[in-house]
Amino acid sequence: MVSKSWAPTKQLGLLSIGVFVLILAICLIAYGAQYITRVEEILSLTIALYGVWVMILAGIKRPSQEKYERGTFSTFAWGILLTAIGGAWFLNIQTAQWVYSLALVLLVLGILVVVAALRSWR
Repeated sequence: MVSKSWAPTKQLGLLSIGVFVLILAICLIAYGAQYITRVEEILSLTIALYGVWVMILAGIKRPSQEKYERGTFSTFAWGILLTAIGGAWFLNIQTAQWVYSLALVLLVLGILVVVAALRSWR
């Protein structure tokens, strides 16, 4: 009988690399079809869409008993931050209004701080 510590684990790192390549390919196709027109838009959309994947990944992964492994809330928070930063960058490229981009990032950061503080009260 194989013990649990030797059982194969899910290859979430490999899956994440594959998803990143797919996101990059989709953004390049959108650039080629001229749905987006600037190279900066490719980078900002790639960051935003990968943030969505990180949020999905937080829902996929199970809470671990490992001492130093990142928790699901932390993974989800990083996904939200990546999405907000990529979205704010894209918004800044489209509108040239940096105030809206800064407001979006600060709004998301404020919400995350409040949620983290409320989680610590439990």
